Amino acid sequence: MNQTGNKAGKRFWTRERYLQILALLFVLALSAFLILNREKVAELGVYGYIGGYLGVFLISIITCSSIVVPVPGWILVATMAFTLNNPILVGIVSGLGGTIGEMTGYLLGYGGRLVVENVGIYTRMVQWMKRWGSITIFILALIPNPFFDVAGAAAGSLRFPVWKFLLFGAAGRIPKHIFFAYIGVWGLQFLPI
Repeated sequence: MNQTGNKAGKRFWTRERYLQILALLFVLALSAFLILNREKVAELGVYGYIGGYLGVFLISIITCSSIVVPVPGWILVATMAFTLNNPILVGIVSGLGGTIGEMTGYLLGYGGRLVVENVGIYTRMVQWMKRWGSITIFILALIPNPFFDVAGAAAGSLRFPVWKFLLFGAAGRIPKHIFFAYIGVWGLQFLPI
């Protein structure tokens, strides 16, 4: 076996790895900023309240839209729940935004199914979607895992109804985001700030 080819396959510091680290650092910095300035967010009153939830919605769309570079959006969900002090509403709003953001995987499969057809996990997801379509979407949206984008691509390539994809994706994603929001409210209250 060629040593050069072997080393290239095991490279850790790739462009995608740098983007992952930058995304994580951005999320952590934004979270720290929000925590340190939560009184100023609260001072904004109704505008801050509405803008805060609009921000949660948009952040969730953006973080869940990322296919190549996973962005840890749950950290921002936890931070915003702590900042806005309403974990259920933050969980619902971010769950809905995240479901819309996950349409990128669906659209990838719908429009470019040849791009991912030869990937082993994709083949398995196609089989699961054919047998248990709605249940597969619900369970993969409910549990934290890196495979939801693949399931979305499989759903798109199989022309799974968009309304079912959104409905079952939201049904799984909202409880997960409420859980992350409660982690933020309960966990961040112990910070010495």
